[in-house]
Amino acid sequence: MKIAILGGGGNMGRWIARHLLSEGMQVVISGRSKDKLESAAREMHVSIAPSNVEAVRQADVVIISVPVDVFEPVVKEIGPQVTDEQIVVDVCSLKGMPVDVMHRYVKKGAVLGTHPVFGPGAPGLTNQNVALTPTNEAEQKLSERVKRYLSSRGAHVSVMSPREHDEIMSVVLGLSHFIAIVSAATLLGFENFSDMKKIGGTTFKVLYTLVESVISEDPRLYATLQTNFPDIARVEGLFLKNAALWAEMVKNKDADGFAKRMVALREKLEKTDPSFRRAYENMYKITEGL
Repeated sequence: MKIAILGGGGNMGRWIARHLLSEGMQVVISGRSKDKLESAAREMHVSIAPSNVEAVRQADVVIISVPVDVFEPVVKEIGPQVTDEQIVVDVCSLKGMPVDVMHRYVKKGAVLGTHPVFGPGAPGLTNQNVALTPTNEAEQKLSERVKRYLSSRGAHVSVMSPREHDEIMSVVLGLSHFIAIVSAATLLGFENFSDMKKIGGTTFKVLYTLVESVISEDPRLYATLQTNFPDIARVEGLFLKNAALWAEMVKNKDADGFAKRMVALREKLEKTDPSFRRAYENMYKITEGL
């Protein structure tokens, strides 16, 4: 089977190419950056198509791994070239818009929205989360095939609608990214930030790891996600409302209120997530012996 990866010179495109090559697939890549494509071709010994259209003509399956802001022009370009026998999938972090665009321009073959919820640093598919977003019976059948393939390689696969995916990602990605970016802006406002890194404990290191992982990424991608997730304003508004409430207790030195609210949160989390309760009990046993 031959797979075309549009955007194959990018980090995620390369990750997908390496995985497919390890599975014995043939891979052809295309994209905008000649330098990135040539680098990827040297690294992985794959062929470069002279254009996205030519890549599609060579392939059984087309994987679109391009930035969201150029997604529609790319799909519009290749749509007329897709045949009844081909499969077209995307790997965008958003799903509503990309799926709509594929439906608009790809009139033949089969399409499927997918989201590998991990970055190009992942060692493999084992224990990685992947979302599939079929919207009709044909896509549902295709998603079942894709799910079997991914699950057999250790991935955790969820099937949902594009809208449900984007609502969940407003929290899973949107809120996480927002917290990291605001935390970075806050931390870098302190002149002694470098000293914090030297003497910071476990909690600070976790926070800083989150900050590093987000701030080091493509700012245009994160800006696009923040401005396109459907529920993001409500989610971040709720976060800011809660932040203000907790900050007010700190300002008023309301230690009793602060502690009571923490206990209430812990109890709610224990009921919601059994794994948290087990982790909490184990931590209590460890600290009790100190």
